Amino acid sequence: MAGITVEGLSTVYPNGVRAVDALDLEIADGELFALLGPSGCGKTTLLRTIAGLEGATDGAVAIGDRDVTRLQPGERRIAMVFQDYALFPHMTVSENIAYPLRVRGVAKSVQQETAVRTAEGLSLGALLDRRPGQLSGGQQQRAALARAVAASAEVLLLDEPLSNLDARLRLEARTFLKKLQRELALTTVFVTHDQAEALALADRIAVMDVGRIRQLGTPREVFQRPADTFVANFIGSTPMNLVPRGSEIIGVRPEYLSPAAEGLFTGEVSIVENLGVTSLVTLDCGEDQIGYVVPEDDEPAIGTTVTVDAPPARVLRYDKETGLLVR
Repeated sequence: MAGITVEGLSTVYPNGVRAVDALDLEIADGELFALLGPSGCGKTTLLRTIAGLEGATDGAVAIGDRDVTRLQPGERRIAMVFQDYALFPHMTVSENIAYPLRVRGVAKSVQQETAVRTAEGLSLGALLDRRPGQLSGGQQQRAALARAVAASAEVLLLDEPLSNLDARLRLEARTFLKKLQRELALTTVFVTHDQAEALALADRIAVMDVGRIRQLGTPREVFQRPADTFVANFIGSTPMNLVPRGSEIIGVRPEYLSPAAEGLFTGEVSIVENLGVTSLVTLDCGEDQIGYVVPEDDEPAIGTTVTVDAPPARVLRYDKETGLLVR
């Protein structure tokens, strides 16, 4: 196994777009690491540059103690699972799993033995003779992961691995993926635009924007103390309340606000959105709209005047000009 080191990495396309901009990053051996950000932020380009599918314009990529910057993808000892899984439609599941070994000229008996063993570990044993078109989305994902595992790579790279699954399958696959990664202790980097997915899966998250990392930290650090207003707006199932106050912007998550006799915000209830076991309440506070979360059956009536407050440690302050966290 091996970690990944990226130093001063830039990837510039022929049209002049700087998709990755002088980026430094260290991913530990055995870490489950998320590259998170909106479309066009450079996360997929970074993943593809690590894989060798995009050429680095400047800087270096190392896997373990090897500089792989100028190596071809097949020489980097990586395995990649693409968004559409990229299974060969004319091959069976067994043939797809064994394909990396076949390319390396491994004996057929070893190919078959590895395919069976890997498939059994991923609950695909009964599906080895089927073709991808005969599999569900979740089964295709497991087949693609099995092929990656069978390659005996040092690093696993996943490009939006759960995006093609429906909500129920996505939750199941998320749990499965985390369990598999823990068992293999394989350095894994995955790209996603889904912040809930990143928060649930990753040991650490890099939040990206325009080719650079805005914040690097654990899911808890990124959620509780966003480094700037961009991250604050992007992270969280409900958007953080960001309210200008003089030279600062007050930031507080809806989950940390609750009704109080006195507090930060007072307004009239304008909207109540049912989120399942909780509801998101929106207060009309003049120029500002403030959201806070209440348990089910605790929703206030529309038009009610409510004051909400938060523990002092949960109230963040950002510089109005730079957007950076002050305290």
